[in-house]
Amino acid sequence: FLGCLVGALLYTQFAPWDTIVTLVGADYGIISVLADGGNMGIIVFLVTLGIMVDLMNKGGGSEAFGRWAKKTVHTRCGAQLLTMLLGVLIFVDDYFNCLTVGAVMRPVTESHKISRAKLAYVIDSTAAPVCMIAPVSSWAAAVSGYVNSDNVSGIEMFIKQIPWNYYCLLTLLMIVVISILNIDYGPMLTHEYNAQVKDDLFTTPERPFAGADDYETGTKGKSSVLDLILPVVVLIATCIIGLIYTGGFYEAGGEYAGDFMGAFSNASSGQGLAIGSMLALVFTFIYFWLRGAIGFEKSFESVPNGFIQMISPILILTFAWTLCGLTRYGMYSADFVVNAMSGAGELAKFLPAVIFIIGAAIGFATGTSWGTIGIMAPIVVQVFNYDQQPILCTIGLAAACAGGVMGDHCSPISDTTIMASAGAHCYHLNHVFTQIPYALTVAGVAFVSFILAGIIQNVVICLIIACVLMVATLLVIKAIMAKKHQGIFQEMAEADKALTK
Repeated sequence: FLGCLVGALLYTQFAPWDTIVTLVGADYGIISVLADGGNMGIIVFLVTLGIMVDLMNKGGGSEAFGRWAKKTVHTRCGAQLLTMLLGVLIFVDDYFNCLTVGAVMRPVTESHKISRAKLAYVIDSTAAPVCMIAPVSSWAAAVSGYVNSDNVSGIEMFIKQIPWNYYCLLTLLMIVVISILNIDYGPMLTHEYNAQVKDDLFTTPERPFAGADDYETGTKGKSSVLDLILPVVVLIATCIIGLIYTGGFYEAGGEYAGDFMGAFSNASSGQGLAIGSMLALVFTFIYFWLRGAIGFEKSFESVPNGFIQMISPILILTFAWTLCGLTRYGMYSADFVVNAMSGAGELAKFLPAVIFIIGAAIGFATGTSWGTIGIMAPIVVQVFNYDQQPILCTIGLAAACAGGVMGDHCSPISDTTIMASAGAHCYHLNHVFTQIPYALTVAGVAFVSFILAGIIQNVVICLIIACVLMVATLLVIKAIMAKKHQGIFQEMAEADKALTK
């Protein structure tokens, strides 16, 4: 909000009344962005997600999945990978991810003596990073809205940047490697040691949400795993149908009739996701009523609860849209940067790495990926003209998205970071301090990868190099830590063997 206010003050040259009019009622003010049909569609989508999460918790779906996982998973590695898998499967929205994965996996990870800090890290690392590389997500809708141009559709640009988004992809690779090879370092090592050897999941005296229980078993019938899986599958399917519907897939005689990819690229993200989520919500209500898992009156308690859960992201998104409009159209910041970089020449190949660092700094300071991408993405698209430099434009957009996620990932004021702490029932500062070394490790490899990407400009070769660098870096860290903390690692290994037995 302060960013929007300063932007309005600069635009009106500090005239008080004009500042208020610009901030609230101008073509790019708060009312204007909320009056936009696509933006309102995204807000409806967020609210619907919040309602569905609360409904699945009340219906017992989350509790049933946790009960099944405790019987099925037998190792610490398996518990961590299952947490990651669930986070990847719930890719539609990061808030949806944090709220669901945390509630489902707490009892599973607790039974395998995985610290709450580690659980919070895995939840956080499969929230924003996964949503940023998922074509059907609220993030895809937001980013595609920021980069729409005459040359290429926003959703098409979003899909093309996915294999270049090194921070998000390498974060997922890191979770797999550290889970399989049991690699821990920095403050996280202390938390994991205490959890395995001393049976202390928290390390510090703080015990947030003591005695809290987020899920229920249902008011009438016995809950099952299907109560969680089926609504999520229906949500994904209906969102895809909603997107291609708005893209003209079902329009007889239309340009994209019967053309799935063409319709998907031409889709109205906000409208499509709103349609799909509303259909999924109606299905979920009817499903739980027919199952007898939850009564009519109690089910509708989820409507205000879900709305309340999404108030914070709605406010953030509203101000991010407003800030984007003020900088993009009010003060022409993108044009300024384009002119400033017009003589970059060969240095343009190194700009993606610079964009990544700038995006990370803004994301960390503001605590919002969407706000960061709203500022950076329009500038990137104009700096790298897509008609003249399509590959560099795509890499630049990926760098802006990756930088925003990285900064948000490390920021203590990030809403996603806060919700990951809450989902894991982890003391927030413990989560922040244990996560930063891991995030900086991935960021270092991603920075080098963006430099190479600007030079090589081959998506397959660059991705292979990035993955090899990530694994090699983690193996070096493991060797150093094993030599430095040999006794600690031996105690942890013995405790793990005893637990598995």
